[in-house]
Amino acid sequence: MVPVPKLTRADAAAALRNPLAFIAARWTPTTRTVQRAALAALVMSVVIVVTGGAVRLTGSGLGCPTWPKCTADSLTATREMGLHGVIEFGNRMLTYVLCAAVGWAIIAARAQKPWRRSLTRLGWAQFWVVMSNAVLGGIVVLVGLNPYTVAAHFLATTALITVAAVMWQRIREGDGAARPLVGKAVRQLVWCLIAASALLIMVGTVVTGAGPHAGDSSDVPRMPVDWETVSKVHAVLAWIVVTLTFALWFVLKAVDAPRGPLNRTRDLFLVLLAQGVIGYVQYFTDLPELLVALHMLGSCLVWIAVLRVTLSLRERPTDTPSDTPAPQEYATTSASMAGPR
Repeated sequence: MVPVPKLTRADAAAALRNPLAFIAARWTPTTRTVQRAALAALVMSVVIVVTGGAVRLTGSGLGCPTWPKCTADSLTATREMGLHGVIEFGNRMLTYVLCAAVGWAIIAARAQKPWRRSLTRLGWAQFWVVMSNAVLGGIVVLVGLNPYTVAAHFLATTALITVAAVMWQRIREGDGAARPLVGKAVRQLVWCLIAASALLIMVGTVVTGAGPHAGDSSDVPRMPVDWETVSKVHAVLAWIVVTLTFALWFVLKAVDAPRGPLNRTRDLFLVLLAQGVIGYVQYFTDLPELLVALHMLGSCLVWIAVLRVTLSLRERPTDTPSDTPAPQEYATTSASMAGPR
């Protein structure tokens, strides 16, 4: 058994100055560990969307009527606040779980050898998006669930999902320059698909902001648009995305593209079909809460599938050395641990 080195006063000082470098000098995660850490952050990003939807659909949006405390006198929900307070406060607590997952991804990426600065930056980008979205969530409460702030809150979480999905994919790649696997025309078609999908999600937030699920039992103002009309616009955009996806699959088959882009496009098509079925069923059944929650989950999965299609259109060499040499403190700390030879 290898003895665990004792921490000296200098080690403790180094850990306080740069805890990530201190951990990296003593731990080298496997690539699979880093992948799992990134996947955990991505999964928690989706979970926080679904639980946030549960808060709104159960009318618990103002279960904690203020922020950052739950009430003016209590950090946590009280018994008098009932189930709504428990649901809202529970969703707030899940933010800490999300932070832990993102923190694990940052630490794993920082400790990987050789160090890849690009992965660490993606991890920190997630952290700052989480922090800013937590503040935005507080603003949502303070302004009484204003539908525009609720929409912005959801879109910020979609941005978090985007960064998390990119990090998860980048772990599987090297750090060389990206090489396209398809021609320019196909890539332009995919950019149209991305734009249509982004517009679909944004219009979906308008459907939510104008719809009946305001997030609280009190009289919460809604967006001043006709819900039926904007729902039909949303449906038309969904059909456009489906059509672009089918066209992309057909073109990829015609140009004999690699299996990766074809498989990712097939996956996107299947997710879109499932999401479309849920969307139409919820529309014709007067928006039952369970189906609305599933539709919110589907929105996240659709966007992740679109990102996976986009990222599958290029490759990066996996045998390229790290884009950044290990920081000097790695070598210094490692040498001090090894001792004389």
